Amino acid sequence: MFQDDGSSSVTSAPLQFCPLMSLSPGFGSPNSLLKELKSEERGLYLIHLLLACANHVANGNLENANIALEQISQLASPDGDTMQRIAAYFAEALADRILKSWPGLHKALNSTKLSFLPEELLVRKLFFELFPFLKSAFVLTNQAIMEAMESEKMVHIIDLNATEPTQWIALLQSLNARPEGPPHLRITGIHQHKEVLDLMARSLTEEAERLDIPFQFNPIVSKLENVEVENLSVKTGEALAISSVLQLHSLLAFDHEHHQKRSPLSFKNMNVTDSHRVLLMSQNSLGELLQKDLVNGSSPSTDSAASSPLSLNVSVKMDNFLNALWGLSPKVMVVTEQDSNHNGSTLLERLVEALHSYAALFDCLESTVSRTSLERLKVEKLLFGKEIKNIISGEGAERKERHEKLDKWIQRLDLAGFGNAPLSYYGRLQARRLMQAYNCDAYKIKEDNGCVVMCWQDRPLFSVSAWMCRK
Repeated sequence: MFQDDGSSSVTSAPLQFCPLMSLSPGFGSPNSLLKELKSEERGLYLIHLLLACANHVANGNLENANIALEQISQLASPDGDTMQRIAAYFAEALADRILKSWPGLHKALNSTKLSFLPEELLVRKLFFELFPFLKSAFVLTNQAIMEAMESEKMVHIIDLNATEPTQWIALLQSLNARPEGPPHLRITGIHQHKEVLDLMARSLTEEAERLDIPFQFNPIVSKLENVEVENLSVKTGEALAISSVLQLHSLLAFDHEHHQKRSPLSFKNMNVTDSHRVLLMSQNSLGELLQKDLVNGSSPSTDSAASSPLSLNVSVKMDNFLNALWGLSPKVMVVTEQDSNHNGSTLLERLVEALHSYAALFDCLESTVSRTSLERLKVEKLLFGKEIKNIISGEGAERKERHEKLDKWIQRLDLAGFGNAPLSYYGRLQARRLMQAYNCDAYKIKEDNGCVVMCWQDRPLFSVSAWMCRK
């Protein structure tokens, strides 16, 4: 493991000095006290400050929020230990939310920011390489497609997020090895950037020609929310498969008025003491920090309003899209999603849940990659930091990162007419071997009602499920 001095791994008792450092105006904590904190004390205090700051932000107490952010800035660091790193990005997200109180100021500060496609593609590639999650999802998806398409002579795959040709190159090779020979394969790739689709088309066409497989790539330049499913041109005689990797949750943003109407948890009724009771994470290192109760050591509940199966948010956009996909009669649809509760109706709900899941992701890197790694910094800042900011700072249609738990997706897909198609033992075996290749016992795969949940320690992070149409 790569852990420098001052690691955030903790085992000792909860912090006792938090009450001494009041967040009331005029009483900022002395720099000397903050600098003398040990790693565990610093981590616990950062959690305390983040939760307090979120409360102040939600209640419009910007003066106290500013004091909390000032203290966080003295402790957090994007190149420090795990808790320092994650606190830096959550603080940035909370500050961005505050700035949106002054739309003109926020727009002016962000008006010259540029987003470079090559940089976005690079950070996605780094995530693919540094973590086993996407590779495992691709293996499971391809195996489900192979099994569903046995003996089919014409296969059509619709990729709702056509960014990574590696997945389909592997499928081409598997299809070529079929005893009955490869089918005629057509892939429809959906992505908002033409350059990404051009690269995908070129890579797959070259591999298909090398293997002498009849192949056609159909690019659709569009955001997923603008896709007209009826125009995906599924031809008679084609056996259809659909692959969705980390995409469907974005459609939930277009029904935000429903989220605003239903608020099972009023923020004003949740104070920092209450929030500590929902901090639960059964994993080592930073997870242990989150598990500690900063106030009275009480055992938190693992359930919340947001995680209740009865609290499925209504989403007309999502329902219509899934119903349209069902209308295409796919033989199999494989869905990969973040297995997290980031679609809560209040800021504090989302902050607590995001701390849980991103703590696990940051811990993955802490355990497998050096703190000085530039690649690690890029993934944390340009991918995780961007997602954290969207979850914490975004509202309405702007908030795209509306990740939900597997049980919610099971309900949505069931209501749309899909039935679960259990992932095969062979697919799970391949994914487990791929996880083991990272030489880290903390990566785990669990089966959940025929679906697969990929974990860090015991913390679920990503789910893969396969579906077929119920007639």
